[in-house]
Amino acid sequence: MLDRSSKFPTATTDDSLTEMLRGLRLDGVDYGRCELAAPWGIRFLAQEAARFHFICGTCWLRAPDGEWIELKRGDAVLLPRGIEHALASAPGEPLSPLETYSVREVCHCVYDVWGGGRGETTILFCGSLKFNLDAMHPLLRLMPDVMRIDALTASEPAIPHLLEAMAREVGASRVGSGGVLARLADVLAALIIRSWVEHGCGDTSGWMAAVRHPAIGRVIAAIHLDPEKNWTVDTLARVMGASRSGFAQQFHSVVGETPARYLTQVRMHQARQWLSRDRMRISIVARRLGYDSEAAFSRAFKRVIGAPPSHYRGAEEPGIGIRSEK
Repeated sequence: MLDRSSKFPTATTDDSLTEMLRGLRLDGVDYGRCELAAPWGIRFLAQEAARFHFICGTCWLRAPDGEWIELKRGDAVLLPRGIEHALASAPGEPLSPLETYSVREVCHCVYDVWGGGRGETTILFCGSLKFNLDAMHPLLRLMPDVMRIDALTASEPAIPHLLEAMAREVGASRVGSGGVLARLADVLAALIIRSWVEHGCGDTSGWMAAVRHPAIGRVIAAIHLDPEKNWTVDTLARVMGASRSGFAQQFHSVVGETPARYLTQVRMHQARQWLSRDRMRISIVARRLGYDSEAAFSRAFKRVIGAPPSHYRGAEEPGIGIRSEK
């Protein structure tokens, strides 16, 4: 559900990143402080929730393509779609699931993790982040598989204080620590995304290009803030301040798909949330999104989501856990 209560600028401003992040919130978080002595290696299997890692020390990341990348103190990694990856004290170390290490649940969804050998110690702050949008929502799908920030603390001086506060919550075992950590993780995720955008990590296509393109960014922000609106290519072109044909061509060039297709995807993922989380009737969702009939809505929904609306009506959203692997 999009947060309509926040007092942010309207989508006509140039701060499209602020507007796009309005629709991206955390519904849950598992958080862990890992103290690991070399040699060690952890395999993180694919999961629906996003993952983040903040490095205090040095370690290596095995990216989805199999390449090993050195991470140093202050680096941070966000994997928006929770794809499979690994962290290790050195490339090629044997990898084991996180649950094979010593794990102590400090409080609900908050863990202390330790283990490894007798060598140099590295501390990791790791978390599973369950966004309010599913992993294949267009906003998350346009993000890269791995968002790596080098020396995040240099560009975001608030990060050390934020992580210190998170570490205190882990160690204090106080009532409500899980909720406090979820809010701190929400801020941390936003800071990682902002730093990644500002400092040019990644390529110049997809989500990065959309955010950096002021006019296209305004259009995407407008769609996400009000997916129920009767948007047409003409009205979206007016948001951008361009002709219909010029807008359609530029949108496709930057985002990689037509405005109509992107809008339909956003609407169907919003519909999925209304059905599964808010328990709305299919007829109400169809009418709310401007469809003349439930049948027409169902066909569009199945084409985008891959299953009929009835499959999600009343379905529970899966939970996440730092020790749960898919």
